[in-house]
Amino acid sequence: MLKTVVKKGSYHDSVVLMLLTNQISTIEGVNKVSIMMATPANKDIFKQSGLDTEELMESTANDMVVVADVNDDSLLDTIMTEVDEFFKKQSTANEGKKGAESVKSWDKALAKMPDADLAVISIPGAYAALEADRALDEGMNVFMFSDNVSIEDEKSLKEKAHKKGLAVMGPDCGTSIIQGVPVAFTNNVTPGSIGIIGASGTGIQELTTIIDRLGEGVKNAIGTGGRDLSKEVGGITMLDMIDAMEGDDSVKVLIVISKPPAKEVREKISARLSVFKKPVITLFLGEKPEYHEENFYHTYTLDEAARLAVSLVRGEEVKEGEVEVDKSEFYPAEAKKTIKAYYSGGTLAGEAAMLIKEALDMKVPPQKAEGFMLNTDGHIVVDLGDDVYTQGKPHPMIDPAKRIECMREAMDDASTGVVLLDIMLGYGSHEDMAGALLPAIEELQEKAKAEGRKIFFVATVCGTRRDYQGYDEAVNKMKAAGVIVCETNKLAVRTAIQAIGLDFTEPKKEIRPKQAADVTPGTPSEKLLKMLSEKPKIINIGLKSFAEVAEQFGCEAVQYDWMPPAGGNVELIKTLNFLRNYEGFDIDEANRAVIAKVVASQPVIKNVVLAKTVIKELNEGKVILHAGPPIEYKNMPDPVQGSCVGAVLFEEWADNEADARKLLESGEVKFIPCHHVKAVGPMGGITSANMAVFVVENVTDGNEAYCTMNEGIGKVLRFGAYSEEVVERLRWMRDILGPTLGRAIQELGGINVNPLVAKAIAMGDEFHQRNIAASLAFLKEVAPVITKLEMDEKDRYDVIKFLSDTDQFFLNIMMASGKAVMDGARTLTEGTIVTAMCRNGVEFGIRIAGMGDEWFTGPVNVPQGLYFTGYDGEDACPDMGDSAITETFGVGGMAMIAAPAVTRFVGAGGYEDALRTSTEMTEITIDRNPNFIVPNWNFQGICLGIDARLVVEKGITPVINTGIAHKIAGYGQIGAGTVHPPVECFEKAVAAYAKKLGFTL
Repeated sequence: MLKTVVKKGSYHDSVVLMLLTNQISTIEGVNKVSIMMATPANKDIFKQSGLDTEELMESTANDMVVVADVNDDSLLDTIMTEVDEFFKKQSTANEGKKGAESVKSWDKALAKMPDADLAVISIPGAYAALEADRALDEGMNVFMFSDNVSIEDEKSLKEKAHKKGLAVMGPDCGTSIIQGVPVAFTNNVTPGSIGIIGASGTGIQELTTIIDRLGEGVKNAIGTGGRDLSKEVGGITMLDMIDAMEGDDSVKVLIVISKPPAKEVREKISARLSVFKKPVITLFLGEKPEYHEENFYHTYTLDEAARLAVSLVRGEEVKEGEVEVDKSEFYPAEAKKTIKAYYSGGTLAGEAAMLIKEALDMKVPPQKAEGFMLNTDGHIVVDLGDDVYTQGKPHPMIDPAKRIECMREAMDDASTGVVLLDIMLGYGSHEDMAGALLPAIEELQEKAKAEGRKIFFVATVCGTRRDYQGYDEAVNKMKAAGVIVCETNKLAVRTAIQAIGLDFTEPKKEIRPKQAADVTPGTPSEKLLKMLSEKPKIINIGLKSFAEVAEQFGCEAVQYDWMPPAGGNVELIKTLNFLRNYEGFDIDEANRAVIAKVVASQPVIKNVVLAKTVIKELNEGKVILHAGPPIEYKNMPDPVQGSCVGAVLFEEWADNEADARKLLESGEVKFIPCHHVKAVGPMGGITSANMAVFVVENVTDGNEAYCTMNEGIGKVLRFGAYSEEVVERLRWMRDILGPTLGRAIQELGGINVNPLVAKAIAMGDEFHQRNIAASLAFLKEVAPVITKLEMDEKDRYDVIKFLSDTDQFFLNIMMASGKAVMDGARTLTEGTIVTAMCRNGVEFGIRIAGMGDEWFTGPVNVPQGLYFTGYDGEDACPDMGDSAITETFGVGGMAMIAAPAVTRFVGAGGYEDALRTSTEMTEITIDRNPNFIVPNWNFQGICLGIDARLVVEKGITPVINTGIAHKIAGYGQIGAGTVHPPVECFEKAVAAYAKKLGFTL
């Protein structure tokens, strides 16, 4: 039976998950298991394995999914315990490591290392090209370990790099050495005067390790990716690097290697190399040159190329190595024995296939398919690193399982005389591949002996004596087990061929005069010359081990803990890239201008008046304002409809609930969003003509905003209550509280809001769920004036008592202030800063500066938090209210860290969670507000400027502190917590803005 566990928002690298999958697959009762991120490509792999489930298909690229075929349900608990322990061990293993500093975005990475010049990318191919494009825009060279990148994207990236004077190494580039610094799957090679450019990975490793063991060194070995010399790409990176290597005075000899190139590209490369000013060696795999030219040498094997390069550096011939083996035991050709060769990479496998075909005198090479470089008459050469074997599974350099499986299959063929294999040492490879393979080799040797068969195991170890696995240790382990170990791949293949009674010949080459082509060399860019002459400064996007190795070699590195941007939606990623690179004007500058207006704003409480005196629309018949984006009465949730009933009773449009509901359902009452008339309203947001509202003016921009007054706690209109008690309180607020405060505020000439906020935030308010300090500061301002007003003493007492008792009183002032400030800011009509957030109990809506009054909506969520006794999530109404304007302004949930006393109440857990929450909010905001300093946040300002692009890119939505209303009108507040907007609001806004600026997919 198939069981699925989805870990939402838990991103891990594919290599790590492959190793985890291998571990889980050993649990008894687990028939089949796959653990991957739910990217579109991985979903296809799940399907191919028969492991696709409904839960999997509903998951996103940021979700880790475990799908297991198990015999017993209870095994799922065992599996997940193992998974948790695996990651715990990984985390523990990394503790205390110096390691590259980790960040979670491009912006943070560039802030840490503004002079970074190399991006190392090892993420899923669907996203690698997009990140490479970003790196090029930032002026960085690119090393793309990632595969599954389209050839169209590769060409586009390389053309862009060429124009910018940069290089793209890859995609599917496994190896490079830059200024002695190993990149990706690379060996610890001595620096020296030999340069290498290779459209192969294991080929570069073989060359560099032979050179190292011969006592010379390599300064730069640049991988281009296997398709660089294809007809479609045209050798762009190869040609640029040839120019750069020629301009690098420290390179004395150059080696250029490639898997079989396209004919026209090979001719172009050869023509350029014919006018190279230094000795150059070529190796085009599959070609068998018969001569050299002066300072232009043409080789047949990697062994020959490496030895010739060392000979040229030293000025003396370096002889070929020898193999210690008793050849008298070998089979004669008449025995018709076959070779089974299992390789880690395509270049060594290709070389083996080439030499075996020559020994077999095969005139027409067979086509490569399913990873086979050769599959004829029982002879097999397989590239186990081919995509067909590695999709969703560890690479054979990491995991011995597939090779062991293949060797066992080889034993089932009676014709098998030789099993040939490579063992790759170095960074990224298995810590002891020799030791991991030995038990299987010894088992098969015993099996062959028991059957009276003779099978030779022949191996080559690709590595240096500085590789952490230990070259001599690996060689000695193999030899001790009776394996014939050869120092190069050519020698290993020749030994395997001789073991079945065959051989091949290598011509003795004469040196002819060089035929220089009519080619004008390109001028190497300063950036490429710099790359070849200085240690790279790396932003590592993907596998952490790549950054850790670079640091061991004295290289500066920043680890970008990448997750698929925009939830893995490629169209949205392209949209974000368009906005980032938009040339019409600087969107970042537009955003900074918007928040500059916020910082410069001066909200002042001017008065408390009847709503109809400042909102003209309330005088046009029966009109009710509501919170959130537009909604019809019939679609409002029950608490909001209850608030509407209360407003009808308050306005005396009906004198009972039944008639009130009948009126509301008749269509006679017009509903307008508060935001459409410069107002905001808490929870239901219901505001009618004769309700008292605060008037707040943003004196900087001269605009006003309005909000009803806070009703206190208990049964209140904003939570859907509409009893006589509720209506009477509203009338008291209209007749007594409002006029009293209005007179006091006017007596004071208005009250500046910013000083109250600055004081209160330092006293532990965040201005959405905790307003006690600000409410008392407000009371401190108005109380002396109220005591002098001519009014009824009981009314005076009632007003002051109400203000003293209502801890949340300042919230509505903060809302009106936020509205006034953000409306002032959005008079600037470009950019992606969020200028409003609100909800109506059904939809969540946002506005951004560049789209003016347009709403972008998505389904509203139910808050998560703590409930009053007797209630739980089943009782809760989806979130509602305009109070999220506070978060838009940078307070509320965005400033959670300012209010430690409230963090548990809203379900955040405690100080550490509050710190984590506010820190996370800095990921989606572009600045801080210096007006409002948070003492327990190291005296930093609150977050400011929610950038819709960052929300979409990172999948982090603003956190909003909120009250929780009962889903049935009349019950009122049943708890408090936090809620997040649906990310689709921001996705729609970003897509619409890009379209406005001319973007099309």
